Amino acid sequence: MGALTGIRVLDLSRVLAGPWCGQILADLGAEVIKVERPGSGDDTRGWGPPWMKDGQGQWTAEAAYYQSANRGKHSVAVDLATPQGQELVRALVADCDVLIENYKAGSLARYGLDYQSLSTLNPRLVYCSITGFGQTGPRAAEPGYDFIIQGMGGLMSITGERDDLPGGGPQKTGVAFADLMTGLYATIAIQAALIDRQKTGHGQHCDMALLDVQVATLANQSMNYLASGKVPGRFGNAHANIVPYQVFRAADRDFIIACGNDSQFVALCQVIGLPGLSADPRFVRNADRVSHREELVEILSAHFLTATADEWVAAIHAVKVPVGAINNIAQALEEPQVQARDMLVDLPHPLNPAFSMVGSPIKLSASPVEYHRPAPMLGQDTDAVLRERLGLSDEQLAGLKELGIIEQSPSS
Repeated sequence: MGALTGIRVLDLSRVLAGPWCGQILADLGAEVIKVERPGSGDDTRGWGPPWMKDGQGQWTAEAAYYQSANRGKHSVAVDLATPQGQELVRALVADCDVLIENYKAGSLARYGLDYQSLSTLNPRLVYCSITGFGQTGPRAAEPGYDFIIQGMGGLMSITGERDDLPGGGPQKTGVAFADLMTGLYATIAIQAALIDRQKTGHGQHCDMALLDVQVATLANQSMNYLASGKVPGRFGNAHANIVPYQVFRAADRDFIIACGNDSQFVALCQVIGLPGLSADPRFVRNADRVSHREELVEILSAHFLTATADEWVAAIHAVKVPVGAINNIAQALEEPQVQARDMLVDLPHPLNPAFSMVGSPIKLSASPVEYHRPAPMLGQDTDAVLRERLGLSDEQLAGLKELGIIEQSPSS
């Protein structure tokens, strides 16, 4: 049994932050019912190419993006814009522990699907709202997008190369950082609310905002500003507080050194053949190295061009100084350590029995993550869920389909 076996989640969210949260809960054993729009479903179903390939190697209409965030869920296609669809959701909520939604603040109230309405129906409900700016404040009614939040929340101001270097300027991260981190924080909030419910008997409203999360995860950079009054800038692949802690170029390609303390710096200088460097007054302590960053990096950069990256990595690794290659995604997934940790999982899909994906990083000794199903096809479970949970007959299901209120996947 999973850690969250017995917890039922209704996932009304789409795109990434909410679905990411729902996928984590599903990995941990919760039953997650994803409610999607008939005909189109979650926006990310159309975010291809690339698309998933079927068992014959041909492209399907299932977007790879959607697959990444919806593993383990059941898909129920219901039109929330109709009174009948809203009533179906309310009926499902009565038997759920958690609801996740990422509609604009206040928009579900007109459907009677807001926290106040549903908590009256089910006082034990943990209701998690994920928005760009939260349920309060001057921008609460506005939609929020990860890219915009990375800019507004300060992340892009510290990401990217320095303005005075080639390629300088603000950069977003290579994945939707604010969305993913908000999904993680939302998962924590939901689990905390479930634990609190054990004491109080009541659920509560989790108000999660991408901007809040982005500001919170500035971590040491925001604290650097609050402590010093100096606005942090971009350091590219270097570290604001530690030197040397960056990418260096070897004779053939780039590699990383993350030298975290003074003793590691001594070991580094010894093994690379520059033992006198660690005794230089400019570089003895990390604070000295930060003050004389340019001089030290210039010396090291010239020296590292004299051998290959593999040679440097092997030598530096041997003296236990953090060092590593820079992998592309294919190389990262082929890393023996990644494979030994079961981070690639085979999960047969209705369209491809050989389907595989990246698994969960959560390792629990007594209630490990289990993978029961890949991301569902649109409406794959509509009939089964409404029949089992609400007791709808075949005639009732057929009538709802005739009206376009629900949809069942033809491949189910």
